[in-house]
Amino acid sequence: MPQATATLTSPDRSAAARRDGGRGGASEFAPLLRTIKEQGLLERRAGWYARGMTVNFLSLAAVVAGLVLLGPSWWALLLAVPLALLSARVAFVGHDAGHAQISADRRRNRTIQLVHANLLLGMSQEWWNDKHNRHHANPNHLDKDPDVAADILVFAQHQTTGRAGFRGWLTRHQAWLFFPLTTLEGIALKVYGFQALFSKDGPYRTRRERLVEGALLLAHVVLYMTLLLTTLTVGQALVFALIHQMLLGLHLGLAFAPNHKGMEMPDAHPDGDSWGHLRRQVLTSRNIRGGFLTDWFLGGLNYQIEHHLFPSMPRPHLRLAQPAVRAHCRTVGIPYTETGFVESYRQALGHLHEVGEPLRSAA
Repeated sequence: MPQATATLTSPDRSAAARRDGGRGGASEFAPLLRTIKEQGLLERRAGWYARGMTVNFLSLAAVVAGLVLLGPSWWALLLAVPLALLSARVAFVGHDAGHAQISADRRRNRTIQLVHANLLLGMSQEWWNDKHNRHHANPNHLDKDPDVAADILVFAQHQTTGRAGFRGWLTRHQAWLFFPLTTLEGIALKVYGFQALFSKDGPYRTRRERLVEGALLLAHVVLYMTLLLTTLTVGQALVFALIHQMLLGLHLGLAFAPNHKGMEMPDAHPDGDSWGHLRRQVLTSRNIRGGFLTDWFLGGLNYQIEHHLFPSMPRPHLRLAQPAVRAHCRTVGIPYTETGFVESYRQALGHLHEVGEPLRSAA
């Protein structure tokens, strides 16, 4: 397994552009990179993130205070809804810190991500970084992107071969089951993190790194259980946790699902492995149109093309970079995909439905 890095892959650097070969290669990406740099869109926005994190922390404190004040009441379960929304904000900040979007200081980004991912979410920073690095390097590549590896869901028809029994049933109905399955994502992120922590092949480079992550993951579990069990009855605490984690998983699924599903897969093209950075990122990604509410709800991931082209670009700059990216894609003749909110899910789920067709026909 590749060793994890403290910050996620950031190919939006001149050196990366010079190294980028393949079809079009650096000759396609370099002019866009120069334009983005000239506009100052790669400069950090520490103040913007500081304000956002402050609002998040105060809002989380308000939810905790609400639980304490309401006590063991079933009305307290209503607070699981805002807590899920705030937990997703925490996840988005952790994601941005991992991409070095918040600060140019490596240690500061790592600290922010450890607090948001491990302590507040119970998700291993290094496990996520390792997985997400590989996704960014080769998005939608069936052999290289862990996000499209055959697992509960499959993303290409040849992955359906040999799937029988319960897995076969899942594949036949995966389009209908997609969003119900995402309700488990919040819990799954915690499970995967603990699995990586105890795995000999985990992404941790040093014993100290493993101990720090483990301590923070354990602290998350203890603090979360203590909060719920000291403010609610055992039954109420269990229901609250289920609602919170399921809504968080659904929210994250809504944010991640439309980004690449149903888009080009490089391994399906004869020259896919030789695509340069611009083609590799643009052809495999889909943007979602919308305004402030869409940006807030999806954590800026609705600008998936810009984010993949410039991973270290601060979230508030993604919208500003869009006109230049769209114009450049038009100039070099690369399709720039952007759809509405609902249409993006229709396309993603339509792709999953199409992939399961061979098993439905054989049933």
